[in-house]
Amino acid sequence: MSSPAAAPEPAAASAEEGMTWWYRWLCRIAGVIGGMSCAFAGLWNCVTINPLNIAAGVWMMLNAFILFLCEAPFCCQFIEFANAVSARADRLRAWQKAAFYCGMAVFPVMLSLTLTTLFGNAIAFATGVLYGLSALGKKGDAISYARIHQQQKQMDEEKLTGTLEGQAL
Repeated sequence: MSSPAAAPEPAAASAEEGMTWWYRWLCRIAGVIGGMSCAFAGLWNCVTINPLNIAAGVWMMLNAFILFLCEAPFCCQFIEFANAVSARADRLRAWQKAAFYCGMAVFPVMLSLTLTTLFGNAIAFATGVLYGLSALGKKGDAISYARIHQQQKQMDEEKLTGTLEGQAL
């Protein structure tokens, strides 16, 4: 029997990271649009005779499927494991999603550096960047930065006067 505190809910996990509701929706929408761009560009990439372009196109369509599965499981409602995969993806931290999305978007570009792979994976990569920015956290206000700077300056002055007094003796 597992307790409710053992596994945090997806909303609680993103709330702990400081992600607001609108930023969470922005990341999800970017993921869906990134999945659509990967799917269309991947299909277009497969219409060639170059085997590396075909491999990059297939990888891009796989990226699109993964993006849809993680960010919009309602698009994959006829796949039995879609909700389980989406729930597991929601439990990942933002930096883990960022690394995963950026990594899977860079691989087809390394396989075949064409405009189709660049533009097709740009929005998927941007989704990873959005998750990465949310992992960094909020920017502090100017007052707290000034207070920290003043404390550091004061500590540096105390260290400097301590060393000068030590040399004078």
